[in-house]
Amino acid sequence: MKEATDILPIYKIEKSCILSNSGDFTIAFKAILPEIFSLSDRDCEAYHQAWVKAIKVLPAGSIFHKQDWFLSENFVADFDKANDNFLSRSSERFFNHRPSCQHSCYIYLTKKPHGRKPSSSAVSNILRKSLAPAQTVNPLLMSEFVDKAGQFERILHDSGFLTLHRLDDDELSGTADKAGVIERYCFLLGENDMPAIRDIHLKGEIRIGEKKMEIYTLADTDNLPAFCGSRINYEPYSTDRSKFSIGFASPLGQLLQGNHILNQYVFIGDAQKTIKRLEAKKLRLQSLSAYSRENAISRDAVNDFLNEAVALGRLPVKSHINIMAWSDDPLEVREIKNRVSSAMAAIDAVAKRETD
Repeated sequence: MKEATDILPIYKIEKSCILSNSGDFTIAFKAILPEIFSLSDRDCEAYHQAWVKAIKVLPAGSIFHKQDWFLSENFVADFDKANDNFLSRSSERFFNHRPSCQHSCYIYLTKKPHGRKPSSSAVSNILRKSLAPAQTVNPLLMSEFVDKAGQFERILHDSGFLTLHRLDDDELSGTADKAGVIERYCFLLGENDMPAIRDIHLKGEIRIGEKKMEIYTLADTDNLPAFCGSRINYEPYSTDRSKFSIGFASPLGQLLQGNHILNQYVFIGDAQKTIKRLEAKKLRLQSLSAYSRENAISRDAVNDFLNEAVALGRLPVKSHINIMAWSDDPLEVREIKNRVSSAMAAIDAVAKRETD
């Protein structure tokens, strides 16, 4: 058995930022998103472009992490809010104790230390001028990233689709009466749950207390959808003459039953270095295209990507998506795989169940 403090990469929380042992620092926001089924096809595209525009202002070496929590709960009526209004009280009474899905969204913006490399025999801490990364001891570098995060927040606010609230120290670490986002994530606590400590088992399975967790990822390019866009048609509400739009990833979020977390990561690197590396790859594939048709197809794909990146100002990034689903009911745990596989099929993707 190991203590969480020996494994957790978080060093401390200071000035509403999460500092890691590796020198990363993270700014967290809570986002209020548009309600499902409330956006038209044009709104979906404008909403998507607002995210793209906001992510583009982040500097190289940044990580954008959007974390959506979906928790199954019973609706609790607020009769005091309804006052003496007959219709309001009837509505509260009708939905009281009915199953519902509580959705909360968090945005994490992380800045990695510049030039950080994995530890090896060739790159050792004792060969560095300073053990601490430059950005952790230079307040100017941290201030610049905070300014970029402010621009990110303002762009999303100005879009009119969502609002962001920056989390303070208590909301990150929690208090004696309320769990913070870090504690909630470690022990799978609800937003209104009291702080609690649970054992985390990682041998053979992932289990937090009495809750067993399954993790599914989009791990290979062959498993990605053939087409990605800002929206898809929601068939139950669509007809031959009219199409009803929902967000492209909605089948993995609000429409997926059960307790789960949808994590979406975007890793922003040095765009010029990435394009230069792809140019070298294209030339290498060009020289090998005579030996294999696959090399010729890959060369054309890389060339099309480079043309689009230069002509339209695209930003090359890396991405990762995973779903963390859990339940304390053994029968429901067996259904998680079917639910996630069906949700992935709705966007023409294939999920990989993580077991190692």
